[in-house]
Amino acid sequence: MPKLKVLSGFEVLNIFMKFGFESISQKGSHIKIRRLHNEAKQTLIIPNHKQLDTGTLRGILKQASKFIPLEDLKKYFYTE
Repeated sequence: MPKLKVLSGFEVLNIFMKFGFESISQKGSHIKIRRLHNEAKQTLIIPNHKQLDTGTLRGILKQASKFIPLEDLKKYFYTE
């Protein structure tokens, strides 16, 4: 079974920018990103930490899978 990669907040931010998300605001170390898709606002909060905890990364992935198919995200978040 593939394992989650160890990623930083900056790396996760760059992954979602490939899917059309843009940074809209920041409060402390948390960055709010959003994209408009089919006239719906899709928003995620990404902590800009050097290394994200596994549970945090899993939570971000779960939220993002509401907007982006999990199959499209797997290659960025899981090891082979």
